[in-house]
Amino acid sequence: MTERLEAQFAFLNEADRLKSVLRATTLVDGSRPENSGEHSWHLALYALILADQAEPQVDLNRVIKMLLIHDLVEIDVGDVPIHSANGLAHGSTDTQLAEAKAAERIFGLLPNDLGGELKALWEEFEAAQSPDSIFAKSLDRVQPVMANLKSGGGTWLTYNVTADQLETRVGVKIARGAPALWSWVKTKTTAYFKPL
Repeated sequence: MTERLEAQFAFLNEADRLKSVLRATTLVDGSRPENSGEHSWHLALYALILADQAEPQVDLNRVIKMLLIHDLVEIDVGDVPIHSANGLAHGSTDTQLAEAKAAERIFGLLPNDLGGELKALWEEFEAAQSPDSIFAKSLDRVQPVMANLKSGGGTWLTYNVTADQLETRVGVKIARGAPALWSWVKTKTTAYFKPL
């Protein structure tokens, strides 16, 4: 029991470092960058509130678990903005390898049963092939869009994002897991982008 608790708290204390990882996306009010801990919490809330946008076979509990852990790898790798052209590229082989190494280390702090379960959930989220992970990924993409809309364009202005980039990097993923949600959100972006 003591050894298990030591491992569980080692992981929880390490996870606290996620609060120090600053993201490119700002808070909705634009006052400061959000941190990755805030982002993960907000996404879990998105899943709870937007559950009616999920396909019937989606298991909301699994989605919330995925969203709570999906960015823990940023403790080692940092935030890799989807629209950034500098440093590590979002989704590149180098980024994927660095994140997989981080997942191995971070989930490896836990007892084997729990660490294996959470690492498998993280891998499922990254692969975005199951109904649960597809919906989780759509929420991960829509939350920064909403922050950018509310903060006057946010990172779209910083990274000179085009309508095509928004559609291919973000919209496609949102629409895959929550088609009606992307249709609604896309209409809100027209103040910043010319329609495709």
